Amino acid sequence: MNSRYSAYRVMWILVFFDLPTETKRDRKNYAKFRKQILSDGFAMFQFSIYIRHCNSKENADVHMKRVKGILPPKGHVGIMCVTDKQFSMLEIFRGKVGIDPPPTLQQLELF
Repeated sequence: MNSRYSAYRVMWILVFFDLPTETKRDRKNYAKFRKQILSDGFAMFQFSIYIRHCNSKENADVHMKRVKGILPPKGHVGIMCVTDKQFSMLEIFRGKVGIDPPPTLQQLELF
């Protein structure tokens, strides 16, 4: 059971995006995309970087497919999947002061 939550099996999805906001339609597409990834469980890491914790690669694949299904018509979107071990090596700073990365969420699975 412990191997199911290995730091090499648990995944983080990072979605990076740079979307146009020049027209009213562009702003609407931006807001819609942002709301949809938030409703899928992503959290804002930085202004155009959102992250989501997944318990497995298979679960991460489901959420990456959802993001691909809601891509806006214009702009640049990147999706990256990293293991929990890789994500734990991330160093985050607020000014010159280091801060801890977001905690790994533990979810109970019922069969």
